[in-house]
Amino acid sequence: MSDARIRSYRDLTIWQDAMTLAETVYRLTSAFPKDELYGMTSQMRRASVSIAANIAEGHGR
Repeated sequence: MSDARIRSYRDLTIWQDAMTLAETVYRLTSAFPKDELYGMTSQMRRASVSIAANIAEGHGR
């Protein structure tokens, strides 16, 4: 993808991949035991969303 076509972080393939990962993590962790909701489930979800957020933040610099 050329720089001329990248107007937003949403145009970045790596950001799109990170969002796909986050969606997958949310789907997979929905099957985790409910007693893990505030433990491992929450940690995995926050970490997966953080990847896309960090890419977006880095693009803005």
